[in-house]
Amino acid sequence: MDIVNILISLVVGGVGGNVAGALLKNFSLGTVMNTVAGVVGGGVGGSLLSTLTGMDTSAVAAGGGLDIGGLLGATGGAAIGGGGLLAIVGVVRNMMGGSK
Repeated sequence: MDIVNILISLVVGGVGGNVAGALLKNFSLGTVMNTVAGVVGGGVGGSLLSTLTGMDTSAVAAGGGLDIGGLLGATGGAAIGGGGLLAIVGVVRNMMGGSK
């Protein structure tokens, strides 16, 4: 996974965390913490999905083009990872009786 792929995963994860926070208001941690949880979850989710599926988002040597399927897969994994980690942290916070 190269630096561009990592950056895409982090940005998409941050967006995924904020979208999840907007949709799941009971689990929202506030904009900054939604973004932080999303970035962490997106980095892990994007890396994990691309590793498990073998998808490569770098330029394809033979065709010289971008593997769109790999890019969409990593982006989806990052968004799900970002939103998922936010939901997990929100549930744990609520169980502990925490507030924003």
